[in-house]
This record gives sequence, C-alpha cells and structure tokens, in this order.
Amino acid sequence: VELLLRRTKPGYYPPFQLVDYTANVEHREGRGMFAEATVKVKVCNEIYHEVSEGNGPVNALDLALRKAIRRVYPTLDRMSLKDYKVRILDSQSATGARVRVLIDSTDGERSWGTVGASGNIIEASWRALSDSFEYFLLTDEETEYSGVGEDAEPLEMIQTGVGVA
Repeated sequence: VELLLRRTKPGYYPPFQLVDYTANVEHREGRGMFAEATVKVKVCNEIYHEVSEGNGPVNALDLALRKAIRRVYPTLDRMSLKDYKVRILDSQSATGARVRVLIDSTDGERSWGTVGASGNIIEASWRALSDSFEYFLLTDEETEYSGVGEDAEPLEMIQTGVGVA
C-alpha cells in the first residue's frame, strides 16, 4: 500500500522506469531448457540494457533487472527475494486464467511483500518483481535517491491495480 500511495503524490518519480523487457524459454538440443530475459530500463536519465539467463523466465528477469539498476544503486545487492507464489484467480479459465503473483523480499533486516496480477504470468511476475525493487530503493536508508532527476519523467501508471507493498 505504501508504494501505491507514494505513486499518487504529485511530483513522484520512480527510481527506474521500464522501457521494455522480453522473457524467452526454449528447449535447445544438447542443452535442455533455456530461459533468457532482456531488460531495458531508464535510470537517472540513462538507458540500461541487460540480458541474463536463469533457471526460468522470472529468475532471468530478476537477474537482468538487478544487473541493469545495480550500476546506479549498488545497495540493491543487499536485497533478495525470499518467496515467489502464484495463485490462480479464475480457475474456470484453465490455462487462460488470470494469476496473482506474490513476492516476499528482504534486505536482511526488513521484509516486505509485493503483488502483481495479470492474465499473463510473466507480466504479473514482472509487476511484483519490479515493485519489490522499487519499494526497496525508495525505503532503504543507504540508497541515495532524491526522487527527482534533472530531466525525469513521471511514472506512467501502466501497472494499474498492482504495487501493493
């Protein structure tokens, strides 16, 4: 709820903004399952574009986002995800069901949870994941974040209905 409230305040600027992302899972001969994510974000008016492999698409997104924003926010290394849960919201829709993703995170001293919901499990996961990073950066006492960049652009509320922290 705190993150949602911060976003409604006039003049709010997020510590990073999504430009785009991709998450791919494929089976490669001789290698088995392969997951890779590409994340492009705007941090302090600079674009950072990173690629990571993971044991699944969400893990790959997590690693790519960390790699992209850790350059500006090295305190991010203290944050880790503790738990990742997926819940089906409308089971009668079978594989087309909307899902809710819950992520629990910690910095070793504090713990918090974030939620993402969508008809696409990767999008729901991204919402919960990116909100967890944003919450940490906004509330961490060691992170230097002024909230306003020289040419900062306001957050576009593309994550409607999510962001509960």
